[in-house]
Amino acid sequence: MPMNFTRTAFLLVALMALFLGVGSAIGGQGGIVIAFVLALGMNVMTLWKSDKLVLRMHKAQEVDASSGGEYYEIVRQLAGRAELPMPKVYVLNTPQPNAFATGRNPENAAVAASTGLLEMLSREEVAGVLAHELAHVKNRDTLTMTAAASIGGAVSMVGQYLQFGAIFGRRDSRTSWPAFLFGAVVAPFAAMLIQMAISRSREYQADRMGSLICGNPRWLMSALAKIDVAARKLRNPTAEAHPATAHMFIVNPLNGRGIDSFFSTHPKIENRLAELEKLEQEMIAAGTIERNEPTRPPSIIAGGAPWLRSPSSTNGSENNGGPWG
Repeated sequence: MPMNFTRTAFLLVALMALFLGVGSAIGGQGGIVIAFVLALGMNVMTLWKSDKLVLRMHKAQEVDASSGGEYYEIVRQLAGRAELPMPKVYVLNTPQPNAFATGRNPENAAVAASTGLLEMLSREEVAGVLAHELAHVKNRDTLTMTAAASIGGAVSMVGQYLQFGAIFGRRDSRTSWPAFLFGAVVAPFAAMLIQMAISRSREYQADRMGSLICGNPRWLMSALAKIDVAARKLRNPTAEAHPATAHMFIVNPLNGRGIDSFFSTHPKIENRLAELEKLEQEMIAAGTIERNEPTRPPSIIAGGAPWLRSPSSTNGSENNGGPWG
């Protein structure tokens, strides 16, 4: 099992242990069970409708084979390479280069890329980004994050219950002050940190698997470097209006919040690039790719909106096969 899968499993176990520790500390097992069931129900409903809700929040516009052009064709080819059903494809009308995937399972998945990303990146870089998003779909990361949210949400609900109880003078006399502080303050904070760590772990895994799907880590490395610089300069008002969705994007869409810390849902770009460079060296050593493999034209489309150009209008045999030839 890859290290990031192991780490994610360990963090989920730690989150559950934290939840059980809260129950043991305050002694109200009945209330803990109720809180867990409520949190689980809320997150299951969110998971079931997550794709529609998130896409509506970001005013995403669906495209098909005719309106999506080369963008749609790249997604189709990548989905085939990843052995995934064809996801729905959307465009986000924002100059900030970014992308995300959503959906409760591969059969109900959707990928969305911004106009800024499609206009700024090369064909290969777009393929690297979309392969990363399809890796999230293949790894069922939405389900993983929902499980984490369910447990973490239960811990937070208990913490809020204890905090309100203390405010109104209704603290259970059977609960000691150390146990109260653990359940009301320490545990919710620790649960938040663990959830963020799980999110960062899934980003590393999606980077690796996405590189294997598209066939070259260098494409994603180049894309991440460009996106990170541009995302810090260009605002994404829709993402800022819905900050809870920030963890879904390939880079943090919230300006100035891309630092690598316990409070970040995304790893530092430099760390992601370092991991991808290691993978590149592994693939070179294995003969999968050539060292210093040349890149292709600097833009996915020469003029016009990329998603409006039909693949059938592409000239030359080089482009007919997509980035892979």
